[in-house]
Formats: sequence, structure tokens, C-alpha cells
Amino acid sequence: MSLFKARDWWSAALGEGEEFDQGCLCVGDVDNSGTGHDKIVVGSYMGMLRIFSPNANKLSNGGAADAQLLEVQLQNAIIQVEVGKFVSCSDLLHLAVLHPRKLSVYSVTGTSGNVEHGDQYQLKLVYEHNLQRTACNMTYGTFGRVTGHHSLCIQSMDGMLMFFEQDSYSFGRFLPGFLLPGPLAYNPRTDSFLTVSSARQLEGYKYETLAIATDAENRQDSDLLPKTGGKRLTPDWTFVLGEQALDISVPSFSHSSSSIMVLGERNLFCLRDNGQIRFMKKLEFNPSCFLPYISVKDGTTNLLLGNHNNMLLVYQDITLKWAAQLPFVPVAVHVTNLPELKGVVVSLSSDGHLLCSYMGTDPSFFSTPKVDAREADYEQIDAEMKKLQKFIREATRTQDILPKSDAVDDLCVKATVSSCLDTPSQALIQDIDGLPVPSVTVQVKVKTNSVLQSAKLSICVQPPLAVTQDQFVLEPMGVGSTKEVAFSAFLNGQYPPADLTGDVVVSYSSPTELNPKGVPRVLQSRFSLPLALVCLPSSPAKNTKFKITVDTNQPPVDLSAIFREFSTKTEDKDGNSLAFQFLSGTKVTVLASKTSQRYRIQSDSFEDMWLVVKELVQRFDQHFSKLGIKDFKKSFSGPMPLQEYFLSVDNHFQLRVSAQQYQDLLSERAVQFRAIQRRLLTRFKDKTPAPLQNLDKLLDATYNQVIALAEAAEENRALLEQAFVRLRSSTHLLVLLLSLWQGLTPDQTAILEATLLPLLQDTPQLGWEESCDAAVSHLLRSCLSRSPKDQATSLAQTGGPVLGLPQDTTRLKKHIALLCDRIGKGGRLTLASEANVQIPAQIQNLAAPGGVEPIAEVSGDGEELEPPQEMTKFIKKKPSKKVKKEKEKKEVSKEPSEADVKEETGAPEETIKEVKREKKESSKDKKESKKESSKEPKEPKDDIKKKESSSSKEKKEKKEKDKEKEGTESGDKKVSRKSSLKVKEKKKDPEAGEG
Repeated sequence: MSLFKARDWWSAALGEGEEFDQGCLCVGDVDNSGTGHDKIVVGSYMGMLRIFSPNANKLSNGGAADAQLLEVQLQNAIIQVEVGKFVSCSDLLHLAVLHPRKLSVYSVTGTSGNVEHGDQYQLKLVYEHNLQRTACNMTYGTFGRVTGHHSLCIQSMDGMLMFFEQDSYSFGRFLPGFLLPGPLAYNPRTDSFLTVSSARQLEGYKYETLAIATDAENRQDSDLLPKTGGKRLTPDWTFVLGEQALDISVPSFSHSSSSIMVLGERNLFCLRDNGQIRFMKKLEFNPSCFLPYISVKDGTTNLLLGNHNNMLLVYQDITLKWAAQLPFVPVAVHVTNLPELKGVVVSLSSDGHLLCSYMGTDPSFFSTPKVDAREADYEQIDAEMKKLQKFIREATRTQDILPKSDAVDDLCVKATVSSCLDTPSQALIQDIDGLPVPSVTVQVKVKTNSVLQSAKLSICVQPPLAVTQDQFVLEPMGVGSTKEVAFSAFLNGQYPPADLTGDVVVSYSSPTELNPKGVPRVLQSRFSLPLALVCLPSSPAKNTKFKITVDTNQPPVDLSAIFREFSTKTEDKDGNSLAFQFLSGTKVTVLASKTSQRYRIQSDSFEDMWLVVKELVQRFDQHFSKLGIKDFKKSFSGPMPLQEYFLSVDNHFQLRVSAQQYQDLLSERAVQFRAIQRRLLTRFKDKTPAPLQNLDKLLDATYNQVIALAEAAEENRALLEQAFVRLRSSTHLLVLLLSLWQGLTPDQTAILEATLLPLLQDTPQLGWEESCDAAVSHLLRSCLSRSPKDQATSLAQTGGPVLGLPQDTTRLKKHIALLCDRIGKGGRLTLASEANVQIPAQIQNLAAPGGVEPIAEVSGDGEELEPPQEMTKFIKKKPSKKVKKEKEKKEVSKEPSEADVKEETGAPEETIKEVKREKKESSKDKKESKKESSKEPKEPKDDIKKKESSSSKEKKEKKEKDKEKEGTESGDKKVSRKSSLKVKEKKKDPEAGEG
């Protein structure tokens, strides 16, 4: 495209808020001045009619106001304006104005005044036609080849062509197959009308054909013409365009080039008068309007083409000759002769920008000024460079995006929970099993120390807790301003939550010098809801299923003094017992021993004890800290309730399996439903009806199954959400008991909690079981491993299997039991030790780039992990002579001798032979399958398998030394890792995880 712009000769802005379209512009000597100069006539959809006559004198003095000859406000919207000989017995030009329900013909006359500004123009109505149908567009011409005057043809919105001969109505015809109106044009050479139908084809109707067709009052009558004996209207010729047309033009300035120009949405068509195509031009832009005009070369047609890129293009047939930039998107364009300038391009925009322009360029008189030659001051340049480098370093260091480490924060958020419950309650569920559901008010105070913009406050609570409003939009706040919001929190489910804490998150923008719009920042604050929100005081229960005992080193405390909000309705006056009735129906009882320093928490639901135990421990800490006792300690001495905890794990896992089964069944029934639909559709489309063969009944039955499965899946989803919350409660309780049992530090407790609760919610792609199993396995291989060598080997490994829904929970429960066992034997939970472990040189070589893949290490539960598949390409490499000798020795005797195993494990000979026989069978199965087994064996048959040596003899000797050292330290009970587990499982020894 050219960089040249259309030269602005005259322009005007037509009103404010007015709209214009393709037919709102026309040019001609509408006032019959006889000078040969055209006037510009513009009509708008607001009913405003304007006539302009721009010239050089008016351009220099008065501007657009002096160039305007007439401005009249009509009553109706103006759809189209045309200039022609529309009055009988007169050769003067008149103005035809098309309204939605009226056609008006006006005469424009001018009266010369005695002074410069004394010219007066008047608009006089000659005649008008009231239309029975809503008009769309019109065209004019010498219909029927009648000379001396012009007739008008109007196309209505319902597809009727109405013909007017001066001040009389001739006839009307409906177009066949009409749906939506298209552009309309008249071809005087063939005396025919051209339009584009909804079938996206160009149709030609001769005036004679339209005249002799039988008249019809409505579309229904036109459809019945063949039955009543009339002649049905059909087009004389058609041409398929394949797209909707924007405009049709029939240039008549040269008889040698008889063409019909059609502007489509993506193409430009040129056809002959008989409908045969001459050429077609594919456009690379969206056109808006076009105008053919006379060409200086015979046999060709020039045209102006405007597009939505604000460009005005000049084509000679299909060749682009010129391109000029316009300040707007033109909707109508004309070429006219104005005083002192011929061939002016008049363009109009949809918002009323009228422009008279011409093609060409203006010379540029700008010349580059001479640069003053001066000597450079190197000291000044050096100082300026240092200053700029300092600015660059500061900008690179902070980039003005990170929060500044100021003494005062930009924002202070404080959440305060009311000490009293709401009256009345704001809960959505008023009662659960007859118990009223309370609510509590939380007030959030936001105080700013700087200017804040676009601040939003969000409230997050754990399900099934809910709030009355979780989103607040804060207005822009100045320095020192304060904003307070309040909301109510309540229980919105049939089960207790896993956590009574909530978060207040404020996101805002803080303006800076380099970023006035503001840097996005986030501030978070936490609040704790009271226990009374989910439970009520009740009478103690004596017989329960689950019990937990907590020991302290201080004398017994009066429970009614610690839980004052629950002691008002209790029956125990001594303060030795207290009961909490949860709204979900379960009851938790707390008993204090009179003689010892123990407290027992008991309930029929294991997971519901979590909130009470947590609240009890927290209030103990607060109570003794107020008394000034610093050596207060609490502990848990009883066995870990793993079996009770595993009930929650199994319940959650079974619901996940059910959800997967429901999804598979739904997918299967949906496929069946669509197949039956296709079969039925084929039967219904068949011309020869065939019996349905009960396909309709099968369709109804399948539909009922799909609905039932969907409802069951939705119910299972709700149960899964509830089970996950209960699982979180059980896990929190297990973590608390482990920390009390072993006296874990807060950092160790946080590591343990992150391991057993890696997810805040379940997803179909990733669930709690596989995530927890991966986290626990990592701890068993790293900080809880048996030796630093095992830990270093696990750290050298890369990658791992893709997490997915396991077959069962046996492996997970085994890992969790082993985790508790190793913590009970003194294992320390830490993440810093991983970075301090010294990795042996052999393993460093294995994990180095370009080396072999690391050999899979034995996992924490004694099961050998699968080596990566990429390892085989390194094992197949040609080994050294030493390695060859070792392999030959191993081929002779791959299995350890009975004496060696007996010496290491201390097991009887029958057990050792059985282990050896199982080992041979498993190796034989592996050779037959020729691929690594991805499934976990039911019995750990491969635990006594020795690793093949892939390095030097020194590595093998080092392994034997480590085994001997480990064996001497553990004594008779501790045996080698690879053989002890298998042997002890054969004995069914409960201490199988002992290392």
C-alpha cells in the first residue's frame, strides 16, 4: 500500500450523533444553475437534509458554514437520496428522498441576493407517495426505454418492487424466493433490473418481464399464480456469487465497455450485460464502498474502492494504480466537478465526516539543519555515563515491581471475630436435625498508609463453612483512610469442617513513580472462628468407640474454666467432664482424671475428635502461659490409632473408585444413546418406512439410565467432598498425636502435615492417595532412610512414575505405618539434611551428564523400584575386562549361596530354599516377558535379589563392607535390607519394617 494520503481540499462535520450509510450521499446540479458545477446532497438517518457547494473562495473565508446552501430537518429518517428528472413535463433536475414509508420529490431553487451572503435556497415539495410497505432502497432510470424523464423503482423489506412513473404508481411485483433485500440497480442498455438474492446469486429481470407478470397483492398471491393461470415471475438470467453483495453499479459512460460491477464481501465481480463474467478480483481486505468512473483507456473501467483500513484504492480493471490514506472508513464515495476543480473525490463516513479530496502529493520543504561541530567534553560524558549506569543498576535491581522494604506497610488488614453469636442467625440452613445453626460476625478493618487503587477484598473459609458475602470491592483510598466491612460465617453442611480458620485476601494496586497505574500487590490476614459455631454443649457419653488420652505435667484443670462458653449448660458441677454435641449429630466427650494428670477425649466418630483435641491443646497452652508456667508439657503415650485412621482412608478411596466407575458408565451409556439416535434418524429419513424394532423404547431406557447415572454421580461427588473433609480432619488429628507422641518441633510438624496433606482438594486428575504416597515415599527415601548411602542414592535419582489412581490402599497404608514406625524410633524430619548429604563419588558419576542413568534404589518399604527404560541402552555397551569376568562369575552363580544367606539372616534352611526357589521362578518369568513388570507383586519375592554390579571391583567391595558394618550395628535382629524383609514376612513377624 502507498504511504500517500488523500489531499484534503474541503471537509465538514455533519452534526453530532447522526448516522449515515451508502445511499445517504449523491451529487448533481440539483438547483439547475446551468454552470456545470455539481452540488453535494447528504441525508442522515435522523432526517436532516443538507446541500453543499464547496469552492475555493468559500474555503478560504467562511469554511464549511459558507459552503452549506441548505439544511432542512425532515420528519422521517432519510434512507436514500437521488437527483434526476422525476417531474413530468419538465427537463429540470429534482431531488428524490426515500423515507421508510414515504417517497418525496423536491425542487431546490436559489435566489440571488444583493449582498455577498444574500443567496437564499428553498426546498419545495413537488409530490410524494405514501408507501404501504417499508422501503429498503431505490433506483431510477428510463424504464421501458422512455426518454425525457426518469421513473423510480423502490424495493421493500419483504421483497416487492414498486414502480412509480412521476406522480403516479404503476405496479408492484414480488421477487421469487425472497428472504432478505439486497442491492438494487438499473441497466439502461438492456432495460433490466439487477439485484442479489438471499441465495447469494445475481439475478436479472427485464422491465418487460416485470410489466407483463400478473399483479399480486401479497406474497401468498404470487405463490398461487401458476394455479390461477397467471404468469409466474422468473429471472432472465442468474449468476452465482457465493457471497453477499454490498453494492451493484452499472457504468454507462462508455458504450464500448458495457459492464456490470458487483462488490462482494471478499471479491469484486465484473460481468457483461448477459450475465457472463468478464473478470473477478479477490480482495485482501474488507471493502466498504466502490464507484466505477470513466477511464482514459478504451476497453477498461476505472473504479474507486474504499475499505475498512481507511484506504481509498484506484483500480483499472484488476490492476491497482493508486492508494491513498483517508482519515476514516468511507461508506459512500462519488466523483464530482466543483468550481475551480474537476474530478474531486467526495467521501462520507458513517458518523458524518464529509471530505472532498484529490489524489496526488504535496512537496516537502523541510531540509535537515546543519549540525554544529563542537569538541566533545569527555569528562562531562564520563560523568553522565556514570549517572546513567547508576540509574540502570537501581532499575535492574528492583524494577519497581517487588515490594519495597519500608518501615511502614502500604496496607494494614485486621480481622476481628465477634465474641457473641448473631441474633438472629444469618445461616442459610436454620436447623440441622432439630439443632439451631448459629452464625458469627467478622469485622475486617482496612487501613492504608499510601494511595490504593482497584482494591478487592476476598473471604476464604473451609467447606462446609460459608459466609454471607465473600467479595468486596473497595473504592480508591487515600493516605490514612480506613474502610470497614462485615460479614457473617456459618455452617452450611451436614458435617463439621476440618479447619475453623479463614483467610482475608486484599488485592490492590499501589502507584509508583515509574508506574502511575499501580503495581499489583496482595496482602493476607487470618482469623479463627469459635468452636461454638459447629457444636453445642451436651451431656457426657459413657460408651464410645474411639478414645484418646493426653498426658500433661501439671495438675488437672477445671474444664468449665477453660471452656466457659460450654460450661453454662453442663450438668457436671466439678468440671471433670464436658461434652460437645456437633450439629452433624456426633458427640465428643472430654474427661479429666481426678487423681492423675490425664485427659481423655472419646467419641463414636474418630475424625470429629480433631476440632475438640485441637481446641483443648490450644486452650491448655493459653491457660498455663497466663499463669506464668513455662515448663508445661503435653504428650500422647498410647498406641497410634492407625486402624481408625485407615477407615477414613478406605472410605475416601472407595468413593473415588465409585466416581471413576460412574464416569466410565456415563461415557458408555452416552455412546450407546448417540448410536441409537443415529439409527432412529436413519429410519425416520428413509423414504420407505420400516419398523422401529423397539428402538424408541431402547432410546427411552438408555435416556433414563443416563439420567440415573448422572444423579448417582452427583450424589457420589457430594459424598466424596464430605469424605475428603473428614479425611483431612483425621489426618490433622494423626499429625497432632504424632507430634505429641515424639515431641516434634513446629518445623517438623509442618513437614509432616505437608506430607500427609499435600492437597487442599481432590481433582479427577490428581487425588490424595497418590500424592500422599509419593510424599511419604520421598521421606522414607531421604531423611527417614536407613543409611546416608541410601539417602544419597535417592537424591541422585531423577524423574519418577506418573501419579494415578492406585489399585488399592495397601501400599499407602504400609508406607504410613512405616513412617510412624521410623518416627517412633528416632527418625528426624528435616529438609535441610538433604543438602548436607555427601553423595558418594560412584553415584555422582552415575548422575553426571552423559553418564548412565541412576540405578533404582530400594524404597522405604523394602520393595525394589523399577529401573528406567533408558538404562538398557547403557547396560548393553561393551564392558571392560574386569566387568566381563564379574558377569561370567555371576552367570555361573547369580543367586547367593545358602550359607551366605543363612549367615546374613539367621533363617532356617527350609526358608532359605523356599526363597531361592521363588527367586528363580520370578527371574524365569522376567526372561519370558522380556520387559520390566510395572505391576507391584503381591508378595515381595524380589526383596532378596542382589544388584548386579555395573562398575568396578572396588564398588562391590565397598558394598560388602557397608553390609557388614550395618549388620554388626544392628545385631541379630537387624539383617540386610534385601533379605530380611522377605524372610521375616515368611515368618509373619509383626516387626517386618524394622531396619
